[in-house]
Amino acid sequence: MNYNLNQLQAADAGKKTTGAAFRKLLPLLGRERKNLLTALGANLVSSGLNLTGPILVGYTIDHYVTRKQFHGVLVFSGILVCLYLGSLVTSYFQTQLMGGVGQRMLFHLRNEVFGKLQELPVAFFNQNKAGDLISRINNDTDKLNQFFSQSLMQFIGSIFIMAGAGVFLLSINIRLGAATLVPALLLLVFTRALSPWVKTRNAASLRTTGGLSAEIQESLNNFKAIVAFNRRDYFRKRFDGANQDNYQAAVGAGLVNNIFLPVFSLSSNLGQLVVLSLGIYLISVGQFSVGLLISFLAYANSFYSPIRQLAALWTNFQVAMAGWDRISYILNLSSDLVPAENGSHPDAGGALIFSGVHFSYPDGKEVLHGINFKLGKGKTYALVGPTGGGKTTTACLIARLYDPTTGWVLLDGKDIRSYPDTRRTARIGFILQDPFLFTGTIRENILYSNEQYQGYSNEALESVIREAGLQALLQRFDRGLDTPVTSGGEGISLGQKQLIAFMRAVLRRPELLILDEATANIDTMTEQLLQEILEQLPPQTTRVVIAHRLNTIENADEIFFVNAGNIIQAGSFDHAMELLMRQKMES
Repeated sequence: MNYNLNQLQAADAGKKTTGAAFRKLLPLLGRERKNLLTALGANLVSSGLNLTGPILVGYTIDHYVTRKQFHGVLVFSGILVCLYLGSLVTSYFQTQLMGGVGQRMLFHLRNEVFGKLQELPVAFFNQNKAGDLISRINNDTDKLNQFFSQSLMQFIGSIFIMAGAGVFLLSINIRLGAATLVPALLLLVFTRALSPWVKTRNAASLRTTGGLSAEIQESLNNFKAIVAFNRRDYFRKRFDGANQDNYQAAVGAGLVNNIFLPVFSLSSNLGQLVVLSLGIYLISVGQFSVGLLISFLAYANSFYSPIRQLAALWTNFQVAMAGWDRISYILNLSSDLVPAENGSHPDAGGALIFSGVHFSYPDGKEVLHGINFKLGKGKTYALVGPTGGGKTTTACLIARLYDPTTGWVLLDGKDIRSYPDTRRTARIGFILQDPFLFTGTIRENILYSNEQYQGYSNEALESVIREAGLQALLQRFDRGLDTPVTSGGEGISLGQKQLIAFMRAVLRRPELLILDEATANIDTMTEQLLQEILEQLPPQTTRVVIAHRLNTIENADEIFFVNAGNIIQAGSFDHAMELLMRQKMES
């Protein structure tokens, strides 16, 4: 299955309208419905109070100012002050309310995205850069937060004020009102025509921001290699390329984002000019009063001023929609590791069986070709062969990090896909060639995903470790279980990382244990100690060892030779070595 987010977005480019994107965003608002309705009500009240002002000003001018009745002027001035104070209070209230709505949406959305990432298979992370995913979780979700907390109610309020002002303009004088609104109709056509282009350029800017984040993360993760090979110039060149792409995309997005403001300002000025010109003419022929002209100018300004705000708000909306597109692609994905409903094969014996297994990666290249083998309980099996032959892929299929393209993988006579994740991972242990450690202590790392001993004190846990024969490994660390581990295991050698991963796997007492080059960075004496620990595992535990060291596999009960996507039962150690030598001579 193709999980490459950038490819999926490129394939769908231009297919989604703004309305469709916004409708997909509506479910996010469900839990905030009450607050949104309250903020909407406050916005309506504030807009209504602001719209009442101009008509009162015009009435005051025509009935009190022109007649020099200053008592009426003072009364209506007081009413206007009360109206505008009420508008201030309701506007502040809805701003405070929407700030909370935006932050809660950001919190829940990031949780939802991160939860979805945890549901996706390993193939997804192989096809997408971690830096780009981090940018989607941090940067793109924040674009949505900014829109909802700062722009949404301004956007809706501007629409309300424009609609109300338009009604007042048409009701005061329909011909003058219609002439005033003509530039706005031209703006509507202009905005609809340019919106897809604006959204596309903003999406490109967000994509290059993700690419820049990915480049920075890769450089920092590999900084030791950069220094060791003195290739700062190479990574500087790569960073400069990613930074240049981001710069050009950001400049392009900035240009299109600012294209609305001058056009909207021009439209506003034209509208004001129409009102002033026709209004003075109507006054000269006795069809209009000075007070009505002032009210009309105020409503024209109330109509076109929000349009200038909408220029910026519409840009924020397009940026938010571009960010939402990048986020929604993650939320819409589903794992291709679907469970099987009925995977029972009662006639199948043994701990694990591969039956007609083919496997291909998303690029279409088949890695394994019709694999068939059977592993018995309590035995040790070795997978040997040249690099790239398919050993680690086979191990990943055993642990169900991937599913076969075709064929069956049976665990204890049942389709491995029929096991719930918690039950499958409890039965299968996997020690990776490059183990990953979490920030914390050794105790926290060896108990990761092991609920059985979570409540144990250090003394009780050390007793369990002694019973499992792991005490000698723990003694390699000065502070024992409390030895600190930094992010990624920095400050701890790769061999020590493998020891911690070894303890983590053995304490789970899995029924099937996979060791993928698990002793590659360990000295010979420590490797011998690990072999003794493995021999203390329950007798029904099946061990699958991937190794290049000959002494690691010479005691295996059976050896499989893996090469070019095929697995041959090598049988004895000598026969496996013969196959390896033959393969080297042929290559």
